[in-house]
Amino acid sequence: MKGTVFNPAQMQLLEMMSFVNSEKALEGLKQAISDYFATQAQNEIERLWDSGVLNESTIEGFRNLHERTPYNR
Repeated sequence: MKGTVFNPAQMQLLEMMSFVNSEKALEGLKQAISDYFATQAQNEIERLWDSGVLNESTIEGFRNLHERTPYNR
């Protein structure tokens, strides 16, 4: 059987889990991780906006974007 190799970030999270001893602590950790990724996404959006890759026209184009998986009948 092949073992799983964790990267340093995964190991750090596993070690932090030893301090999660209640539902409230787990919810707090989930919120902190969620906030981190939301901040990262917002920073990337701002970077794209500042560089001109993302603009009002691009965003307006999303309004009518349809990228659904075609289903064969």
